[in-house]
Amino acid sequence: MDHFDLNILRHLQKDGRMSNVDLSEKIHLSPPQTLRRVRALEEKKIIRGYSASVAPEAIGLAVTAFVNLSLDREQFRNVREVERKIMSFPDVIECHTISGDFDYLLKVVATDLKSLSQFLTDKLMQVPGIDTMRSMICLEEIKPSAVLPIRESEQRETK
Repeated sequence: MDHFDLNILRHLQKDGRMSNVDLSEKIHLSPPQTLRRVRALEEKKIIRGYSASVAPEAIGLAVTAFVNLSLDREQFRNVREVERKIMSFPDVIECHTISGDFDYLLKVVATDLKSLSQFLTDKLMQVPGIDTMRSMICLEEIKPSAVLPIRESEQRETK
């Protein structure tokens, strides 16, 4: 990736609905060259997709929790099955494998504390292979994640 590709990524992260003409003006390339570069970034899966950022509370999801999970070591051979089950829950909006005392960190949304409790108890803890769970309720979102910090000095040339 070169300077133009990085600039495309910077601008599209801020406004994924930007027209190709507007984008080309911002990065100082012709519209056809810009479109070719965007399509190449999409094909290489550098651009994963486009979506709207929705305020959870506006659609009734007033509670966000971070949940740490550990797997039962005897059931570890079924780890991919456990992951598929976790990914099937729409309440789980992020799932990461982590180092340290736990195996996974999940970001979970719910309408209220009672529905969060029901999800954790009746669904998540019922997944075979999950041993330990610890949840933390988010009191306030200070900085939602959306834009990756793209810096010229840190990018590597790819062929």
